[in-house]
Amino acid sequence: MSCENTFDVVIIGAGAAGMMCALTAGQRGRKVLLLEGSARVGRKILVSGGGRCNFTNLRVGPENYLSGNPHFCKSALMRFSPHDFIQLVERHGIRYHEKTLGQLFCDDKSSQIVHLLLAECTASGVTIRTGCPILGIDKKQVFLVQTESATCTADSLVIATGGLSFPKLGATGFGYAIAGQFGLAVLPREPALVPLTFTSADRQRYQGLSGVSTLANVSIGDTMFMGKILFTHKGLSGPAILQISSYWTPGATLTIDLLPHLHLEDEIIRWQSLRPRAGLRTLISEHLPKRLVCCFLDPHAQARPVNQIDEQGRKAVAGLFHHWQIEPAGTEGYLKAEVTRGGVDTNELSSKTFESRKVPGLYFIGEVLDVTGWLGGFNFQWAWASGHCAGLYV
Repeated sequence: MSCENTFDVVIIGAGAAGMMCALTAGQRGRKVLLLEGSARVGRKILVSGGGRCNFTNLRVGPENYLSGNPHFCKSALMRFSPHDFIQLVERHGIRYHEKTLGQLFCDDKSSQIVHLLLAECTASGVTIRTGCPILGIDKKQVFLVQTESATCTADSLVIATGGLSFPKLGATGFGYAIAGQFGLAVLPREPALVPLTFTSADRQRYQGLSGVSTLANVSIGDTMFMGKILFTHKGLSGPAILQISSYWTPGATLTIDLLPHLHLEDEIIRWQSLRPRAGLRTLISEHLPKRLVCCFLDPHAQARPVNQIDEQGRKAVAGLFHHWQIEPAGTEGYLKAEVTRGGVDTNELSSKTFESRKVPGLYFIGEVLDVTGWLGGFNFQWAWASGHCAGLYV
């Protein structure tokens, strides 16, 4: 084996987790090869956050992640915090701002984060090869990684290939296949942080609302998120819907409060005193988009003056807007999903090093694992934390 293809560490996948792992290992003096199947590194970073990369969240905690083992993420999140990544961002002179709820975005372009990672990899002596699909992996005394141009060897192999979301960016199930090849359990995968679709009946009923957006509370059981929801021609989207989608399972019903900051029964009583001749549609439309109000109220109720609504009527109207229940038909799938729920079983790995318990020298990091963060920078923080922690040991 030629010296140029002999490494201490080979990392497959030059996304957020893979680059963070590479630069961390390189800083330790390890000879690192970072392989990327597509022509560019960090493609998911580049499209994230509307092109401005929501690179972390100030409020990161284990409660912001879903996993079959909810304790697994704690160690890495404690050892590499949002402030650790912020220090890196500031050192590179990248300007950023907090948008809402602790979400941090670049002031300018997502490409700044990619350039940061590339600069750190270069400074750490990392070798990066793009447009380099993997043809096969084997392990003898060392790992053998076969590409179209060479077979590379390494004592440590890191799988950072991500999940199934964003297939147009090259996402595949490669990481899960490698886990299976080496006997690691892989839990069922589903699209997460994804728009939900209407049944055919609901699509017909709500088809006139496409493009309407409003603030709402969306809940399943005891899990609730407040944020904007957006009606689309297929179903429901928006931050609150994407958040709840990670908890939704087929057959489950969403409960949506379209007026989370208003007690509608009390408000109708107040209107009956102050504006008795005003129509119900007119008054509710001061708080919600008119198209939405017209869709939810029957034609007779829309024009009815509020002074004609009795107690039973007030309760009925309030129920329409505070307790809208809907059973989605499904999701829009991996094509529109931000991340993948499920993945390599974390019980197969050390939470300290991310090394396989069964296969010494084999590591899994980032989205390929059964750790799924909320919307709002949490998944990037998991990539930084898991990549950094694995990089300390590979």
